Amino acid sequence: MTEGATTPLALADALEEKIERGVDTPELRRAAHERASGFAVKSAEDALGRAILAGRLAQLKGLAAPGLVGEVERYARLSADLDPTLRYGAAWRILGTLYVMAPAALVEHGDSETGLELLEQAVRKWPDHPENHLRLAEAYLALGDEAPAPPHLCFCRAHRAELRRDDQRLLDELSKEAELSHCP
Repeated sequence: MTEGATTPLALADALEEKIERGVDTPELRRAAHERASGFAVKSAEDALGRAILAGRLAQLKGLAAPGLVGEVERYARLSADLDPTLRYGAAWRILGTLYVMAPAALVEHGDSETGLELLEQAVRKWPDHPENHLRLAEAYLALGDEAPAPPHLCFCRAHRAELRRDDQRLLDELSKEAELSHCP
């Protein structure tokens, strides 16, 4: 799977490609996370890779993964501190989504309000990046605040081809949840 990957971010990118194609497995996620754990974290990229891999493994384990949630938070915060501009605010997206979606008892430095602020900040700073809009819409809907979500979902619909296939599926699910039938 990731034989040629020589950094945590390269491992994460290889896993993300498999997830997008629908060919990842729990074993691949565990192996990528374990392999990345052997690398020293020396840069924002390394920290982002570790956060992504811990997050993908935590998705499988759910509430049984408090240590992984803490790892996601720790490495995403480190990546954001080192380079908040990396991949259009990827660390902010991860933290924002984490703070909105994870139970408060599992995170150390944020809550849903902080998460929304981070996601809104990412949209303001990179307004042309559809994944930022998608995560913000997802957060609004997860928190039961449907009114601000449609403009972000409509932006994503207009830029659908720029989203990965798994994010396109999420867009469809969120549009259905928001009962969004059409965009202006």
